[in-house]
Amino acid sequence: QVQLVESGGGSVQAGGSLRLSCSVSGTTLSMAWFRQAPGLEREGVAVISSIGSTRYADSVKGRFTISRDKVKDTLGLMMDNLKPEDSATYYCAAGLKGSFGDLNRKLLRPENWDYWGKGTLVTVSS
Repeated sequence: QVQLVESGGGSVQAGGSLRLSCSVSGTTLSMAWFRQAPGLEREGVAVISSIGSTRYADSVKGRFTISRDKVKDTLGLMMDNLKPEDSATYYCAAGLKGSFGDLNRKLLRPENWDYWGKGTLVTVSS
């Protein structure tokens, strides 16, 4: 069984940065960050494979960086140049139903992941 606990959310002004962390217990291969704003569907933000290959949603490419530390069992998300539209609850996910080689449109869909944390809130003000 995999357990995930997110931390690092908060409030920041547009153009600022935040770093999210996800503490991981259990064995995981690929992992991901998703986000969900009020009234909207949960959407994929970034995915990282067991060997560190990465994929990003077009909306965050060049601004967000996903990383993992297997020694410390943590997943990270560095978010730079934040925009108000990045405001959401951010979730880490594990247990991909498929493989990292699948297309982004599959990797970034929440129904293709088994394990979820409870989320951490990010608010970006203009």
